[in-house]
Amino acid sequence: MADDLRGPEAAPAADGVLSGGRTLVRALAGHGVAQVFGIPGTHNLEIYRHLAVYGIRHVTPRHEQGAGYAADGYARVTGQPGVVLTTTGPALLNAAAAVGQAFSDSVPLLVVSPGMPLRHPRLSTGLLHEMRSQTEALRGVAAFSHRVSSVAEIETAVARAFTLFRAGRPRPAHIEIPLDLLEATEALGPVRLAPPLPRATPDPHAVRHAAGALTAARRPALLLGGGARGAGSACLSLAERLAAPVVTTANGKGIVPETHPLSLGVALHSPGVQKWLTARDVVIAVGTELAESDFWSPPPALHGTLVRIDIDVAQMYGETPADLALVGDARTTVEALLAEIPAARQDGHHARVPADVAALRGARDAGTAARDGRWIPYLKAIRSVLADDAIITSDSARCCYYGALPHLPLSPHGRLLHPTGFGTLGYALPAAIGARTAAPGRQVLALSGDGGLQFTVQELATAVQLQLPLPIVVFDNGGYGEIRAEMAARGDTPTAVDFPPVDLPALARAYGGRGTRACTAEELRRAVAGALDTPGPTLITVPEETS
Repeated sequence: MADDLRGPEAAPAADGVLSGGRTLVRALAGHGVAQVFGIPGTHNLEIYRHLAVYGIRHVTPRHEQGAGYAADGYARVTGQPGVVLTTTGPALLNAAAAVGQAFSDSVPLLVVSPGMPLRHPRLSTGLLHEMRSQTEALRGVAAFSHRVSSVAEIETAVARAFTLFRAGRPRPAHIEIPLDLLEATEALGPVRLAPPLPRATPDPHAVRHAAGALTAARRPALLLGGGARGAGSACLSLAERLAAPVVTTANGKGIVPETHPLSLGVALHSPGVQKWLTARDVVIAVGTELAESDFWSPPPALHGTLVRIDIDVAQMYGETPADLALVGDARTTVEALLAEIPAARQDGHHARVPADVAALRGARDAGTAARDGRWIPYLKAIRSVLADDAIITSDSARCCYYGALPHLPLSPHGRLLHPTGFGTLGYALPAAIGARTAAPGRQVLALSGDGGLQFTVQELATAVQLQLPLPIVVFDNGGYGEIRAEMAARGDTPTAVDFPPVDLPALARAYGGRGTRACTAEELRRAVAGALDTPGPTLITVPEETS
């Protein structure tokens, strides 16, 4: 691909000589990057000077962790990699928590930072933002950290990252460019691009073997994780053909309509659903780790045949190994199974399944009704004013994992973005900003607790600057409510979990947004409805008991 520029400076560089900064931006544009998130600093200015020339939009959060979460939300909504630009040292480390969350949730996230100069001595010299090894730090949370050694290698590193994003299970990557290489120049030809890759297809013999087991199953179940996101229609067809109830992980929420008669929703944490799952004669797990973070406890022992469908071959040998392994793209693999399974079951089992699912839903909710009931009226109020394709971002907050995950129904047109696994705090607000910039025509709502919100509350300024219509619903229990409850359950005196009162609506107004309180579900409904039509963020606190 030639050096394709647009705008008043849209002329190829003389003799194809490009700086390292321009080489990076050209490579990002060549891979379809249209928007990046970051904060300029002394060491990355050569990158910033070329963004507008290549038509790449820039969003400036108020903290690099917010940039990472915003890029994560952007990636989850668009399906395209989110890109973060940081400067050296503390800025990169600020983004590291977001990289860890993206790794946990299989999100394609690219973080680019300058590094110490190419021939920087091993001993400390006191250079600005100097640290022992940025690459070693990021290798602990990313799929790889690539420090380049020439201007030409920048393109190779970008192509490597995009090949990772396309070739299998998406994971975050970090590219470090020595700061002297950003200003250095080199004669380059057409930009190096990651190759197009076909969808990974499973072994046909394995498909036929699995199809035979599914056709013979009397008590099948379908378990969907985030890796099934692009296979929703095929998974629903498979569930209907097998009369198999469907349960999802947090990242699989809404892949099939949660109002469908076969849907159990996000319910792997329910003891009743876990007991039911262990009694299935065949369980088809699509795009999920079957991890402790999915079940909120060690995964139960499955007594039936486990059919695992995953792009990541390593999942076949994890804590819950597959009995029948189908390695391939989820949609391609499920469609291959459908081609091998008879269109109609003749065992008479179909008619009993909806009633069984209804009973299971009751059992699922009965055990947690006392705990979860406080949030349900408010979630119904929120749901009543949101469009079917609305995007909800959530935090590691009780109102989210006890409330929204199991009790706020979604269709495949909508989306709930939740920080699973790594379980970071402060995700909801910046992720909502990223989601809203990715999908300007869709409603976006952030749902958080007061503890998590204050990790990234400064991103209210970003939402004000962008004038994004964004309701931010905060259930305020005056501190870290989950940890307070865990301390009490241990018989400990709650320590370091209670906050002095903070007037969060006033803080939102101080940033230039709007703020209000909602003490009833109806007040919340009205406040959210108004916020969806008001430019800029509206922070709505819902006071709740601290127990």
